[in-house]
Amino acid sequence: MRHNKKFNHLGRTASHRGAMLANLAISLIMHKRITTTVAKAKALKKYVEPLITRSKEDTTNNRRVVFSYLQDKFAIKELFSVVAEKVGDRPGGYTRIIKLGTRQGDAAEICFIELVDFDEAMAKAPKAAKKTRRAGKKAAAPAAEAPKAEAPTVEETPKAEAPAEESPAEEKAEEPKAE
Repeated sequence: MRHNKKFNHLGRTASHRGAMLANLAISLIMHKRITTTVAKAKALKKYVEPLITRSKEDTTNNRRVVFSYLQDKFAIKELFSVVAEKVGDRPGGYTRIIKLGTRQGDAAEICFIELVDFDEAMAKAPKAAKKTRRAGKKAAAPAAEAPKAEAPTVEETPKAEAPAEESPAEEKAEEPKAE
């Protein structure tokens, strides 16, 4: 019976699984985003988030504990300096999994796993206004008229500037014709 044995073994022995998760964690720390399968990403999330929590407090003991998991001094340096600085005020949830679909060869579920605070595109993305369909065509008509009214005023200013800029060009263009 499998009572209290609910973590994913990923089809590997314990030593192989530990080495694989350590390598994935090092890659995630160094590159901030990696592409892998969904099962590995979920296992990596459980593996790396406690290490990131330890990195918030930079002590010799915490460095030694994290080093016992990762065995890479460059990743430790990156984790305790750059990553810990960004996630210092975040109370957990340091990684994000974004599903990409299936892999061509074996139809495995593929995803990005990334450090949340390092993705500039997600941080800058404005929230889209929620569109409702209750009002129907009546609400859409006044909304459509308002941009049309504004559009001519915007177009008039470039037209006013355009003749001033084009008139010297037209004069230069006319001179060679006269010759």
